[in-house]
Parts: sequence; C-alpha cells; structure tokens
Amino acid sequence: MSALPINPNEIAFLLIDFQEGITELSRTVEQASLRAAAISLAKLARVFGVPTIVSTAMLEGPTLVTPEIENALGNLGLSAPARTTSNAFTHIPTTDKIASLGRKTLLVAGVLTEVAVQHSALSGAERGYDVQVVVDACGGLSPRTEEAAFLRLTQSGVTLTSCASVAGQLMGDLIQSPTAGEAIKILFEICQIGQSAGRRTR
Repeated sequence: MSALPINPNEIAFLLIDFQEGITELSRTVEQASLRAAAISLAKLARVFGVPTIVSTAMLEGPTLVTPEIENALGNLGLSAPARTTSNAFTHIPTTDKIASLGRKTLLVAGVLTEVAVQHSALSGAERGYDVQVVVDACGGLSPRTEEAAFLRLTQSGVTLTSCASVAGQLMGDLIQSPTAGEAIKILFEICQIGQSAGRRTR
C-alpha cells in the first residue's frame, strides 16, 4: 500500500488474541504499551467507522478480551467464534466473517507476532488481501524471533506499518475531515505511548 490517505470504506481491522492468557506472553512490547496501542486502533476504528474483527483463540476457561478494546470499538467490534487454529484464515467462521465485510485491505495486529499474526497475515496475502501489520500493536516472544517474522512477512508482500502511520493516513486533509479533532487526539495519545516505551527501554 502507498503512503496516500487510507479510505476507511475500503479497509477492515483484524485484532488477534488480545485476551487474558495470551497478551501476557509478549516479551517485545510491554503489556501496558501493547494494550494502549490496540486500544488506539480500536478508537480509530470507531472514529472512522472501520469494521473490526476481534478474533480470539480457544483456551481453557472463559475467553476474556481486553475490555478497553471492546469498549472503544462499541458496535463496530465484530466477534467470531474462538479459533481452534493459530491462523484466522484456516478457521472457517473467522474467514467467512472477514469475507462478508467485502474489504480487500486488512490491517492486522495482535499476539503473538510469530504465531497468530504471522500465519494470518501470510494467509491473507495469499488470498489476495492487501495486508498491513501494525507493528507497535503486536507482541512477540523475543526480539530475534519477532524480527524473523517481520522479515518473512515483508518478503511475502505484507506491509509493515504503525499506529501513528495508520492514524495519519486515515486523517487525510485535516481541513476537509469532520473527524480531524478526534483523530488528532488519538494520534497524540499514540505519540505518548511511543515516548513512554522509549523511556522504559533506555
């Protein structure tokens, strides 16, 4: 995808495994920053009316999605039955839900980068979707294994992006955009997440 503004009517978000028992596995992004980034994407989805599929993995016990994400999405959050596979595109109910949206561009984020995110993004690209992975809203097992996953994704035609890039592309022309004020507020929140993460890694 180019750096031109993103048309919110042509995209969908796929948020994978932001749930209790999996989010905690992230070792490349601190949980607070990871959750905040995912919540920022959910807020962008609400402001721009982007349909968002919240996909979860089947674990023992109840599936508890990060509540702030569900709250931020409101009625734009589209849940699918919990997956029994790591790959959203090998789970028929999730695949059908994605196809029903009629959007050819998918912005993917989730945990773990090396597993569910990578497998779903690769399969989406193979099926003809224009896939972007939002890297700061992904959590991996280690820097080394996550870097390998990102490399494989880019070699397969998947675009890597960030929450800030997505926000900026969705905003387009600030003068003409009726949602500019809300979008700018979210963008500043994203910048604060990045600054906090940067301070913790020094």
